[in-house]
Amino acid sequence: MSELDSPFAAFAAILIAQIMAAYAGALFRRKARPLKDEDRSDFDVLRTAALTLLGLIIGFSFAMAVSRYDQRKNLEEAEANAIGTEYLRADLVPSEDAARVRDLLRRYIEQRISYYRATDERRVQEIDAATAKLQAELWSSVASVAKAQPTPPVALVLGGMNDVINSQGYTQAAWWNRIPIMAWLLMAMIAVSCNLLMGYGEHRTTWFLLILPVIVSISFFLIADIDSPRAGMIRILPQNLLAQQQLMKAE
Repeated sequence: MSELDSPFAAFAAILIAQIMAAYAGALFRRKARPLKDEDRSDFDVLRTAALTLLGLIIGFSFAMAVSRYDQRKNLEEAEANAIGTEYLRADLVPSEDAARVRDLLRRYIEQRISYYRATDERRVQEIDAATAKLQAELWSSVASVAKAQPTPPVALVLGGMNDVINSQGYTQAAWWNRIPIMAWLLMAMIAVSCNLLMGYGEHRTTWFLLILPVIVSISFFLIADIDSPRAGMIRILPQNLLAQQQLMKAE
């Protein structure tokens, strides 16, 4: 596992871990080593520095997740444009070949829309297999024409088909580009450490110790939700692909 696939699991796990850490710090202060008044100022500096570091790391992680989300969104648009352009370029090949290319592109765009909507990994594997088969058929349909008629217009069609296939590869790479699990673990360790310091530094154990865990857990949930293309509530909708599909059906 190289990424976090469940935002809700991230929220629950980090919330429980932080609450336990906060109350463990408070228990250590009461039972083992109370914080002395002469150490309070140095401790406050340390706690403030740790909380600042946690805030920065959460901010950087959020920026990473948003940039990946934007990349996936832009690539969906690029993929729709590539399919639409190739659909129009089919006019440059003989009518029988053009009809076959257009039919394959209609089936292909259905698979691409299904890819964005799928939430089950088994379904994704089925879509990937069907997509690979259609790509082979699409390439074969224009490659045979290019061999028979090596003209500049046909070369343009061949290049457009290459763009269609490449755009799917770029999309796949972007969906694999996630925040690594080790980054999540390190960020969680810093959050837990900050809550230990919060619990140890409080004058008494109160419900205030719950505030930081809740806030940080919500931040983790938001980052995990944006970073998860399939399991999250914030997902990439294939709006451009759907619009292109409607145009292709209208012809």
